[in-house]
Amino acid sequence: MALFYLHCHKTVLAEAHKLQYKTATRWRRPRNRAEGNEGQGGHRVPLSALPTPRTASGSRRTFSSTFKKKAMQQMPCKFACFFRVTKERGVTFQQLNFIKRMYVTQHSKAHSQRAKLKSESTAPPFLEGQHSGQEKMVIHEVRSVSPLLPPLSEKRVINESEALKSTVIAGGTGTVVGPASKEEKQWKEMKLELDDLPGILARLSKIKLTALVVSTASAGFAMAPVPFDLTCFLLASLGTGLSSCAANSINQFFEVPFDSNMNRTKNRPLVRGQISPLLAVSFAASCAVPGIALLTFGVNPLTAALGAFNIILYTCCYTPLKRISIVNTWVGAVVGAIPPIMGWTAATGSLDAGALLLGGILYSWQFPHFNALSWGLREDYSRGGYCMMSVTHPEMCRRVALRHCLALIGLSSLAPILDVTTWTFPIISLPVNLYISYLGFRFYRDADRGSSRKLFFCSLWHLPMLLLLMLTCKKSWYKKDNEKESLS
Repeated sequence: MALFYLHCHKTVLAEAHKLQYKTATRWRRPRNRAEGNEGQGGHRVPLSALPTPRTASGSRRTFSSTFKKKAMQQMPCKFACFFRVTKERGVTFQQLNFIKRMYVTQHSKAHSQRAKLKSESTAPPFLEGQHSGQEKMVIHEVRSVSPLLPPLSEKRVINESEALKSTVIAGGTGTVVGPASKEEKQWKEMKLELDDLPGILARLSKIKLTALVVSTASAGFAMAPVPFDLTCFLLASLGTGLSSCAANSINQFFEVPFDSNMNRTKNRPLVRGQISPLLAVSFAASCAVPGIALLTFGVNPLTAALGAFNIILYTCCYTPLKRISIVNTWVGAVVGAIPPIMGWTAATGSLDAGALLLGGILYSWQFPHFNALSWGLREDYSRGGYCMMSVTHPEMCRRVALRHCLALIGLSSLAPILDVTTWTFPIISLPVNLYISYLGFRFYRDADRGSSRKLFFCSLWHLPMLLLLMLTCKKSWYKKDNEKESLS
């Protein structure tokens, strides 16, 4: 340590000696006569005036021995000088650490670090740090894995004994981890059974939507100002239902890749592969041809033309427009407005103002119904790639729903003016229309799932209630005939 501090004094504080010895008041006695002669008269010679030992350039050992002797003699003074200069100028810890490293590397090779080679391990790398004498290496046999997709011709049968052998008990506690199933999960061809065919075809034809279409057509037939014909009514209802089944089946055939991305439609028969596309198209054709033929020969050609036009409009216009523009909502509303007109034309054989009024009510009712439904399915429609108002134009979606809720009040008021119902109908239907308009306003203002859900469920009972009230307030056909005869 003495040599280290002396080296610090030599390298870092070289200029400090001059400052210290210029201001120092300490003097020492001369050691020889030469010094005594220079210091006669009671004066002390300063330390800086002493001669320094001179050595040859090549004799490093003589210089170091002389340097060590001087260092040992002047150690107290050197330490005092070192700490005083350190206090005045300041020496950081990093400087001292650097000087220490320089001193160790230059003057003391014994302190330099030496890398010790690591002995080569005879054990494998993954067994380093383990004592081969104390621990045993356990090797488990890995069994071959069966292919994921075995041929369809191969059928694996697992006996009960094999199932018991494959049962794994964890930790000896008796807890069953996972028993092997009798049938492995694998892709295989689904077999169509005759018992499941009616249910599959019912979901393919959207049986609930078809029932709504038939009910609106029946309401149009019942509202016609003509005597009720049961045979014509049944034929018209059956033909309209078959036409709806054909349109819905073709719609699902075209939308298989898009329905597979939506949670609401991913379980449809064609998406799951329960039936083949050929069977779906065959079913649609077997419904469309008899349905149109039944309407043509059993009812009248006008009703059959409306039915054929509705199939084309739904499959060739509405279905592709769902992925192109929001105009598909208005086109779909026209599709839904045609069935009550078909019922009216089936009874009367002509297009009257009453048929257009019923079609207008169905047209306006579909906007609050579908817009409220699509509001809760925005993520699904966006994932499926459908261009709906609720996805691309949410403000328009709510505004259009409220507008058509209010339009139902005006259309109900037109019924007695067009001589379809009595004036009682606008009055008794006003509370129902006001309530759906209030829910439409809530949906427009709040724009949340709660308000849209309330509006949707209200639309489910609003239409049957409105049609029932209209039917009860219908003008009798024989009164109209009597009025016509009296006028003539």
